[in-house]
Amino acid sequence: MRKALIFCDNYPLGNTIFAAMHRTDPEKTFPSLNDIVLNSITDGVFTVDQGWRIVSFNLSAEKITGVKRSEAIGRKCHEVLCANICVSNCALRKSIETGGEIISLDVNIRNSDGRDIPISVKTSVLRDEQGEILGGVETFRDISALETLRKEISLGDFILDSIADGAFTVDTDMRITSFNRAAQDITGVHCSEAMGRKCYEVMRADICQDTCALKRSIKTGMDVFNQKVYIQDVEDDVIPISVSTSALRNELGEIIGGVETFRDISALEVLRKEISEKYSFKDIISKNHKIKNIFATLPDIARSASTVLIEGPSGSGKELFAKAIHGLSQRKGSYIALNCGALPDTLLESELFGYQKGAFTDAKSDKPGRFALAEKGTIFLDEIGDISPALQLKLLRVLQEKEFEPLGCTTTHKADVRVIAATNKNLKEQVDQGVFRADLFYRLNVIRISLPPLIERREDIPLLAHHFIRKFNALSHKKIKTLSPDALSILMRHEYPGNVRELENIIEYCFVLCHGETIDRYHLPEGLLREMGGEDDHHENLRIEANPLLNAESSTIFEALQRFNGHRGKAAAYLGIEKTTLWRKMKKYGITFSAAIK
Repeated sequence: MRKALIFCDNYPLGNTIFAAMHRTDPEKTFPSLNDIVLNSITDGVFTVDQGWRIVSFNLSAEKITGVKRSEAIGRKCHEVLCANICVSNCALRKSIETGGEIISLDVNIRNSDGRDIPISVKTSVLRDEQGEILGGVETFRDISALETLRKEISLGDFILDSIADGAFTVDTDMRITSFNRAAQDITGVHCSEAMGRKCYEVMRADICQDTCALKRSIKTGMDVFNQKVYIQDVEDDVIPISVSTSALRNELGEIIGGVETFRDISALEVLRKEISEKYSFKDIISKNHKIKNIFATLPDIARSASTVLIEGPSGSGKELFAKAIHGLSQRKGSYIALNCGALPDTLLESELFGYQKGAFTDAKSDKPGRFALAEKGTIFLDEIGDISPALQLKLLRVLQEKEFEPLGCTTTHKADVRVIAATNKNLKEQVDQGVFRADLFYRLNVIRISLPPLIERREDIPLLAHHFIRKFNALSHKKIKTLSPDALSILMRHEYPGNVRELENIIEYCFVLCHGETIDRYHLPEGLLREMGGEDDHHENLRIEANPLLNAESSTIFEALQRFNGHRGKAAAYLGIEKTTLWRKMKKYGITFSAAIK
């Protein structure tokens, strides 16, 4: 038997791949060394001559295609493989024509059963010892499992990123293997930063060390549903979440990891707290004897069904008392508030009583009014003295007859609603002037509460100031403790035309400037300082620093996150700030990872 030396360009099997290409003794059937080598390869391998006829075909090629070697030898390769690239984009043809190596990862062949199989292909040219091209060699690998896995991963990622709940998976070492967008938004940790880390390093939950729900599911195979857990985000803020966990299994039923879904229940916790506290006295801070007398009567007022009129200057806390009365009452319906002075008559009427579809041009559907929404509850009508005489008459009917008609409707609706009205005007004087209906005034003025302005209860200023400090500490995550004697002295001397609301706004302003534990005089608004005798240079510098171009900053942060596809670390480096600073500013401006990802 004569053998020709064959050289295979760029091919790892080198010169031994096809030394039997020109056998002169076809009667010999014992396997050659080259046959043994080729048949030991797990990839399919075949060679062709210059006429594209197959001259060798290994066992793996048989298994993948379903075509026997004896049936393949001598046939043109496209008749055996039936690949989607055979007609116009044949990789083997390109290798032979160019003399180069071709790698293609997106090829489908059809096996003997007519089934399409995805393969990856590598082709190279075969030469003789003079360098003349004799043919080509192609290796191919069945990537069906890889394609299936790729689709499953792609679909899984799509599904995970489509749900509102945070979700992540771990292997048996508790290392994170997937982390969806909602998980990024809740924790502040980008997917790329979470992948490969131990889950307790990312979630930092109160159950991580001793009673981890996910670890329990992986260990026992049992599911955990809606367990309340507290985690820490990248800003070290504590977030309440509801957790559900399950074990992940392979095709044999063996546990290979776990999956956890979690939901931010911060809003739910706030709502629960509000419901449990209802509208108590917690926001009404006073040691003034007039306010204390009102406190003493509120439970009795709440038990009655009578209409209440609350008088007091703007900003004196009238709605707080209205909420407290509703909260202390046995009424199960909603508390609904409406500022009557903020709306024109036509709009105010539709807001109060609702309207029927077709009542006016833009009435595309029925809309319930505030009285309907407050059924079996309480409606608070602020600035009642500003409504027109025509609307006063309609409101009088509701109070007298306990019924109303929505705009465009001929049907009368019953109203079981407690009415609490408020005004910063002297309604009795308006009655005397003929501006306000006397009959409506007497219907409203069954129980009257008169709130004093803040200037008449100066002893409450320190109490209220520290109450607002605690409130804004919780909102801004600062740790301001008190006011300096100088700052408190200025607050005590101010006249407060805006009453309690003005004091709250002053403290909120101070929170912008103050970065320590004590609010000092130079943290106070410049107008207040001028009123008390001038402002110093230090305050002016702080005032300038405290007025950044917030819109520009939020836009810059959003653009940086978009540039790096939501990657917090890269965006922070680009902006020249720390990751925690970036996260804090994202929370401040309401920017989420999912919104920033293009």
